[in-house]
Amino acid sequence: MGDARLLSGLHWGDEIRSSGEVAPPETELTEEEIEGALALMDTMTVDSVTELDVTDHYTEAFHEVIAAKAEHRAPKPVEAEAAPAGQVVDLMAALEASVADARERRGETSGGDATVHEMPTPKKKTPAKKTPAKKTAAKKTTRKRAS
Repeated sequence: MGDARLLSGLHWGDEIRSSGEVAPPETELTEEEIEGALALMDTMTVDSVTELDVTDHYTEAFHEVIAAKAEHRAPKPVEAEAAPAGQVVDLMAALEASVADARERRGETSGGDATVHEMPTPKKKTPAKKTPAKKTAAKKTTRKRAS
């Protein structure tokens, strides 16, 4: 609708807004960006979904469950495809390489081990002694009897 795409149902009059509120802002594009986007769309476009090399494992498993129930048997267990093994990274080697790279960029030449310095222990502050509040004696009040 206008400059925006929207999905609509029945609305009360006070619920309808201008499409200007949700329209994307104007953007300047170069011819190179437009040509690149069109080329990308051309490479990703297929004439039919059947051309894609995809398998709907969910639907296959669902049909198996239906067939198994119709035949009064348990469905076949689903075989999970083994995920390709990831690359094992030596974190210490990566950290050391990162530190060496940072030192090189800063121009530091000392590639030796770091030195450990003893941290000074902070002096403990003794809390101030609290003096108890002075208690004042309650005043006695006398009542006169009414006769």
